[in-house]
Amino acid sequence: MPQISQLADTYFSQIFWMLVFFGVTFFVIGRGMVPKVLDTMADRNRTIASDLAAAQAARDAAAAEQAAWGETEANQRSAAHDLIAAAKHRAAQATQARLAEATTRIEARIAAAETQIAAASHAALTEFEAVSADLAQDIVRQVAGLAVSAEDAQAAVKGPFAHG
Repeated sequence: MPQISQLADTYFSQIFWMLVFFGVTFFVIGRGMVPKVLDTMADRNRTIASDLAAAQAARDAAAAEQAAWGETEANQRSAAHDLIAAAKHRAAQATQARLAEATTRIEARIAAAETQIAAASHAALTEFEAVSADLAQDIVRQVAGLAVSAEDAQAAVKGPFAHG
């Protein structure tokens, strides 16, 4: 067989070229490209890790800022409630003072009105007594034909009015 006899002639040549091809492949890919790919992957992993650390730091800072804001809001809300309570208290005191002043004025006006009513009532009763005395004199003169003095008519009319 001629193929087997040629094997010895070409066997060393094939092994040589195979070693050359695999050697070039090893040095080009194994020594040239693979370290660059591994460096790129390591850089990518470092970048991702640093980005995650920065994101966590930003999240922590945001949480701290939110907590500080919540505390500030609570303090301001408390201060606002204190201001509202103080304003309500001042308003209540002012209202109470105005109410006391108005009550004093109303009581003074009521006392003055009661005094005027009592004076008007007394004046009306006095006028009514005088008119009643005159009327009693006229009735006695017309019915009985007697003349009654003004003092007697006044005394007769004063009796029933004294009980009123």
